[in-house]
Amino acid sequence: MSQITEKHGQNSLASDILATAQKMGLENIDQLTELLSKNQENAKSLDRVLLESGLLTEEQILTLFGEYFGVEVRLSLDTTDVPAEFVTRIPASYAQNHSLLVVEKEEAQVVVATSRPLSFYHVDNVGKMMKCGVRLIFSTQAAISSAINTAYEQRSTVLEDVAEDLDEKNIEGLLGEIASSEDLLDVVNRPPVIRLVNDILFRALQMRTSDVHIHPFENKILVRYRIDGLMYDMLSLDAHVLPVIVSRIKVMSGMDIAERRMPQDGRCSVKIGSREVDLRVSTIPTGYGERTVLRLLDKSSGVYSLTDLGMAQHDLDRLDLLLKRTHGVFFVTGPTGSGKTTSLYSFLQRIDATEKNIITIEDPIEYQLDAISQIQVAAKKGMTFVTALRHVLRQDPDVIMVGEVRDQETARMVIQSSLTGHLVFSTLHTNDAPGAITRMLDLGVEPYLVASSVIAVLAQRLIRRICPECKELVTADMKQLRDLGLSIGAFEKVYHSEGCEACFNTGYRGRTGIYELMLVDDDVRHCIYKQESAGQIKKVALESDNMTTLRMDGLRRVQSGETSLEEVLRVVHTDEVD
Repeated sequence: MSQITEKHGQNSLASDILATAQKMGLENIDQLTELLSKNQENAKSLDRVLLESGLLTEEQILTLFGEYFGVEVRLSLDTTDVPAEFVTRIPASYAQNHSLLVVEKEEAQVVVATSRPLSFYHVDNVGKMMKCGVRLIFSTQAAISSAINTAYEQRSTVLEDVAEDLDEKNIEGLLGEIASSEDLLDVVNRPPVIRLVNDILFRALQMRTSDVHIHPFENKILVRYRIDGLMYDMLSLDAHVLPVIVSRIKVMSGMDIAERRMPQDGRCSVKIGSREVDLRVSTIPTGYGERTVLRLLDKSSGVYSLTDLGMAQHDLDRLDLLLKRTHGVFFVTGPTGSGKTTSLYSFLQRIDATEKNIITIEDPIEYQLDAISQIQVAAKKGMTFVTALRHVLRQDPDVIMVGEVRDQETARMVIQSSLTGHLVFSTLHTNDAPGAITRMLDLGVEPYLVASSVIAVLAQRLIRRICPECKELVTADMKQLRDLGLSIGAFEKVYHSEGCEACFNTGYRGRTGIYELMLVDDDVRHCIYKQESAGQIKKVALESDNMTTLRMDGLRRVQSGETSLEEVLRVVHTDEVD
């Protein structure tokens, strides 16, 4: 650094840089000359002036300053040799704000990459904080930003060590230290409680967790993760730290830390480098303290397109025709956490919002959709699904999405909305597609209204994908075949996985959907008029080749090698018809 600083101080930088540009044969020399001559009174650094002018690309500017200072330029950075002490001593926010990263450590110095050739002060600061010399290299801001995120995400999160540090502190005294933290990567010099909660969330995101459960018992706190639909015990903490952990989470999500006897709900957003994650938080009082559940919604994943849902092609073709309808009710059914809202969002994305007026009524709004008006239900303020729907009908909508049909009043309003010329999407909690019909009848809706308004029902489940790293072909288990109602020779070989590091030894990695799409044709309508059972409706739909069951779609995924027989057996069973 010393030779660069000396050279920078002894020369007129602008004229020397111009001479270097001429020697390198860069274009736009006349424009550069004019720009640099006007830069005498500019308070901005020369590299910023050149970048904002647009005369040179960032790579050209770095190459120009690299040539002048004799500094290496690397356009791609490897994070495998980033020293652990850089991640632990330098806050992520400092590294990002000043666009610098230690990419490797040599004998008596560290190699610091920066995208700001004239920012010597901050580079020297890194050397002081790491107590060693510095060798400078230049790289683009995008490469450094990406490398910083990767380096901090790869840091080891030793939750147990943080928890021990927290146990040794005075718990009441820590309540005064609780404050909001914007970035989960930024844990340097943070109080133990913030480091612990940040690391719990950070590890959850690393492991593709959808929900974090903090469950108090008499002598301990159990932290559990829901990964690909199943619960895993991750960490056990001393019971005495529960109040400070819950208080930290309440502060983050805008909840009342003084209220511990009533359930509370809250939400907030946190960052992990460049990724932004929404948290939906729920606390309830139990005999041993407040139990907390956090649902993680990664905004960077965005809304899935219809083709990303994993539907069979014949179901996609039918769905496209349904989405072009001008009126009718389309129900999506399944248990909580089966991806119903994700499917509804993908349906709305498929409809051209420039030609149709689309309005949604949700509780809560999970993702923001472009060109679509979304309404948040607020029952405490009198904004229920029914109230909102009644007002939405005066907004001249073409397509309406109602988050959930929970009662007779909502069911009747949804039906009436479709009969007045609107395409309505909504969800129900039923086990299969025919069950949605009987559910509407159970709510007290007249059969002729159900038959004339419901155009289709999609039932769905989420199944785990078998890990591609460790899956292998094995002989199909005969008991599993029998349990699924299959003949012994239905499958000779199927994929199975014992687990590896890539899938955290679960044998599965990620999830996809299986679907049961039932179109309401004349035969099904006849069953509705007669108030037939769900089993009879399923039988009629299957006989008319009008639906594929969840089990059938699951077996399609087994045949394609995406999942295993035991996973399909866990999620669905045999098809029961009357």
